[in-house]
Amino acid sequence: MHSVGICGSDVHYWQHGRIGDFIVKKPMVLGHEAAGTVVKVGSSVKHLKPGDRVAIEPGSPRENDHFCKIGRYNLTPSIFFCATPPDDGNLSRFYKHNADFCYKLPDNVTFEEGALIEPLSVGIYACRRGGVSLGNKILVCGAGPIGLVTLIVAKAMGAAQVIVTDLNASRLSKAKEIGADFILQITKESPKEVARKVEDLLGSKPEVTIECTGAESSIQTGIYATISGGTLVLVGMGPEMVSVPLVHAGVREVDIKGVFRYCNTWPMAIAMLASKTINVKPLVTHRFPLEKAVEAFETSKQGVGLKVMIKCDPNDQNP
Repeated sequence: MHSVGICGSDVHYWQHGRIGDFIVKKPMVLGHEAAGTVVKVGSSVKHLKPGDRVAIEPGSPRENDHFCKIGRYNLTPSIFFCATPPDDGNLSRFYKHNADFCYKLPDNVTFEEGALIEPLSVGIYACRRGGVSLGNKILVCGAGPIGLVTLIVAKAMGAAQVIVTDLNASRLSKAKEIGADFILQITKESPKEVARKVEDLLGSKPEVTIECTGAESSIQTGIYATISGGTLVLVGMGPEMVSVPLVHAGVREVDIKGVFRYCNTWPMAIAMLASKTINVKPLVTHRFPLEKAVEAFETSKQGVGLKVMIKCDPNDQNP
């Protein structure tokens, strides 16, 4: 392994030992945003060889069930997924993974970019689910790493204007830096007031809202803000039960779509990175060697910066 990013879910398992129904019952290796170099392959692996640099898709189906057959393998209940109990992650010196879910990196894509394909994939899949297309106006709720990759992907997919909302001013300034047309800091406004401000800034309601916080008030805002006939995509993970103006969405035909991880995104992400269509490098704000993993996790927990990257190869600490 070379570079492994820390995700909010890693921190959550470390601090709380569970996310929803996924409960840590025995020691578990964290890490699922990863890239490294192949050192050995199985006898039937033909597309990779030792020395190849690869990005790792952490979800690998264990069986070819109905969901795999329809191309939505992320929904298969028995899927292996790095750092999701009881499956170990890849924050380690060496790691073994299904070769079909290891993707060769072009020479002009760094290991860190390879590791960032995992969060980037969430943005790609969310934009796909929302049907983001040329000329759209888009609302992205939340300016954390997932909100920012969603912004980057929406712009690359042809969105004309993207507005990003958050409570945190420094994260919003980062959103502006990487391409947001408008930013809106939330203070004490009601969801309806936020929706009005979004409409005022864009000139009309957005066709697609991508909710990346999981906060109840933000989901409410998403429903009020989205244009009639538009789509609200739920990416953020919050409490199981939330109160939302569902009838308001129903009578205005606002489609509400969920997102569970991603599927079929690595080839697109690699192509976008290799062609320099998108730039994810500004997302990495901190780097730590593997020996300082606890310090890295503390930094991530405090919410300092954006993406914390752990460098697992003692002989190569470069991006």
